[in-house]
Amino acid sequence: MKLAVASGKGGTGKTTVSVSLALAAAGKVQYLDCDVEEPNGHLFLNPVIESRRDVNLVVPRVLEEQCNYCGKCRDLCRFNAITVFGRTIMTFPDLCHSCGGCFLVCPEKAFAEEKRLVGVVEKGVAEKISFVHGVMRVGEAMAVPLIRAVKEECEDDGLVIVDAPPGTSCPLVATISDCDYALLVTEATPFGLHDLQIAVGVVRQLSRPFGVIINRADMGDDRTEKWCHAENIKVHMKIPFDRKIAEGYAAGEPLVISRPDLQASFAGLMEELRS
Repeated sequence: MKLAVASGKGGTGKTTVSVSLALAAAGKVQYLDCDVEEPNGHLFLNPVIESRRDVNLVVPRVLEEQCNYCGKCRDLCRFNAITVFGRTIMTFPDLCHSCGGCFLVCPEKAFAEEKRLVGVVEKGVAEKISFVHGVMRVGEAMAVPLIRAVKEECEDDGLVIVDAPPGTSCPLVATISDCDYALLVTEATPFGLHDLQIAVGVVRQLSRPFGVIINRADMGDDRTEKWCHAENIKVHMKIPFDRKIAEGYAAGEPLVISRPDLQASFAGLMEELRS
């Protein structure tokens, strides 16, 4: 089973839940941290990194001696990564989505392939857990190619827990589009409910089955839970607002270690999802 843990906003406890599920699950487990802009699962799992590979995009480099400045490449590019004016052509590699269209439409074959580093994928082991995460290059604007590279490491057997990036934009869609089930982590606050409603809309558009976990459930009010019940959305778990959890998080300690009494709850949730 491929289980995605997502949220409509950052700071809801998505990684806390992902790590707790990985530690509580029985059998073979793989943890994929697809929050490539700010991965932090490794801070709690402390994996031994065994391999590392660069992830590159192919971008065009202009061979000006062959260019006739026809502008076909400029007209094709939806992201304005190429501009042509007069007898001048310019490329903007950071805007390029590596579609390859410019290579196809250029009548003079005036482009050469060049690599642009997007980030790195690191693999390792944290006790029983197989660990993979992506780390995006500082200054890089596109997370999706690196997320896809992380997901290429997904194993075919056993449980795969995918820690998704926060929000509801392209990185989330790229992460959860092929997952078997999504857990949306939210808070019992007006902001949490607002962003949960947006995330639910995205997941429903993708036709993915999903449920909700309410973190810091006793901090706000009951509107989030009432809305879930009205929408016929399963609330799988409510995690308390507890000082021990906060102290453990600050020390890089997983939730099921700082609150061992919750280990059985996460193990039970995994069995519920498997069934």
